[in-house]
Amino acid sequence: MSFFKRLKESISNKTEAVTKQFKDGLEKTRKGLVEKVSDLVIRRKKIDEEFYEELEEILIGADVGVSTVMNLIEDLRVEVKKRRIEDAAELQPVLSEKLTELLRGDENNELRMNPDGITVILFVGVNGVGKTTTIGKLAHRFKQQGKKVMMAAGDTFRAGAIEQLEVWGERAGVEVIKQQAGSDPAAVMFDAVQAAKQRGVDVLLCDTAGRLQNKTNLMEELNKIFRVIQREIPGAPHEVLMVLDATTGQNALQQAKLFGEKSGVTGLVLTKLDGTAKGGIVVAIRQELNLPVKLVGLGEKIDDLQPFDSEQFVHALFAGLIQQVEEEESADQA
Repeated sequence: MSFFKRLKESISNKTEAVTKQFKDGLEKTRKGLVEKVSDLVIRRKKIDEEFYEELEEILIGADVGVSTVMNLIEDLRVEVKKRRIEDAAELQPVLSEKLTELLRGDENNELRMNPDGITVILFVGVNGVGKTTTIGKLAHRFKQQGKKVMMAAGDTFRAGAIEQLEVWGERAGVEVIKQQAGSDPAAVMFDAVQAAKQRGVDVLLCDTAGRLQNKTNLMEELNKIFRVIQREIPGAPHEVLMVLDATTGQNALQQAKLFGEKSGVTGLVLTKLDGTAKGGIVVAIRQELNLPVKLVGLGEKIDDLQPFDSEQFVHALFAGLIQQVEEEESADQA
């Protein structure tokens, strides 16, 4: 069975709505990456040195990451020799198979939940990446699953951050624990944990500052928050999710490297994937950081935050090709 056929079968038992969200959300990347590869295949037909060079340029242009691209091209060379592939068109399913392998990784990318008691999820990341929006959308998602959710407005330094979280609280029908702007974030977390215990909350989602206006070191502030949460709920936080803006490409990767090393990040959230042609950054991040991508933002709507699924991702990218392969197979059978 061909790779595309296997991919389609494994997707077929997943929700149609989610498949559509991935397809719609990755439309720009599909045009920037897969359609360029298809165009290259049609133009060149033969696999030679120039073909590899152009393919390399396309992949780097989609922000797959230089070292990842070099390894990928090397893998493709090996496969071409091993399978004795001469026609460039035969390389497309091999490329998609390799991308799926690169994205899959060994980790389980499901959110870690506390089996007995409150699950605490802490969100970190610089300002402007869509952190507060992500928290609001995740609150809505948990609420839809029947969980009792609460949010903590721990970003007390950015103007308007508390109000922004409150707007999301109203939308999702979730209580927000807050103090005045400029308050101590650790004190907000203490209040939030106490309130969550009293109200029998299942999930507590905590916002944190992306930058501090005073001289306090951001990592010191985060460590203080960690200590307060751990003291009140042993084993918490259960996830520390770093939110990255996919439209910033390699810049997001650098942020993750700098921030992630020091703040105990357990997983990543990539927002605004629908707004970029450089969705290959998911592959680069997955390869260069030993961290799973747990959630992706695929649009503006409240339910457009989805758990990351490597098969959905690749299927969405190669949707046009899969259809083409199916039509060709049907024509051959007829």
